[in-house]
Amino acid sequence: MRVDLWDKTGAIVGDIELPDSIFGIEPHEHALYLAVRAYLANHRQGTHKVKTRAEVRGGGRKPWRQKGTGRARHGSIRSPLWVGGGKIHGPHPRDYSIELPKKVRRLARKSALSLRTREGNLIVVQDFSLEQIKTKLMVEVLRNLHLEGYKTLILLPRVDETIIYSARNLPYVTTMLADKASAYHILAHQKLLLFAGAIVPLVASFGEAVAHVADH
Repeated sequence: MRVDLWDKTGAIVGDIELPDSIFGIEPHEHALYLAVRAYLANHRQGTHKVKTRAEVRGGGRKPWRQKGTGRARHGSIRSPLWVGGGKIHGPHPRDYSIELPKKVRRLARKSALSLRTREGNLIVVQDFSLEQIKTKLMVEVLRNLHLEGYKTLILLPRVDETIIYSARNLPYVTTMLADKASAYHILAHQKLLLFAGAIVPLVASFGEAVAHVADH
């Protein structure tokens, strides 16, 4: 498919070819669900912990004799029945990580990219850099592209500190390398700003090749 190619002033300067196999497929809803679920699960620390009656300090002596006091029998003041006692069936450290097959992860990323493209929320822009690290300059570019105020993911072909540092104070903007963006990152943003130079590494991350990418 061919889509409009913009420059940082907000003008359409031509069009550019995007592979249909990545940007034009039918979004697979279940693959997207699995990818988001796995991403969130893999970011859980799993360090939650409570102490059982065997781990709580104290309670080594029987609080009173078994018979003759008129009270209920108890063997430890650290029983789960007592205040300050151990906990029954409480959480313990565990690994929440989910490993998805590579084909499912790739299908989810393709589905997310295709969904944003279908919605008209993907903008391909000519590679640019800013004269200096300045948030105001980045805001101007986003305003020119009608992205100001929208939660936007900027996909870069390589690390550009001028752009990254100029955008980091904007709460609605995230910058990352195009080939590192997951389905979760794409779905978590309303708009995608894709640098033209990032198309090749992005496509290559799917194990595919781009024969030629040109704008007219």
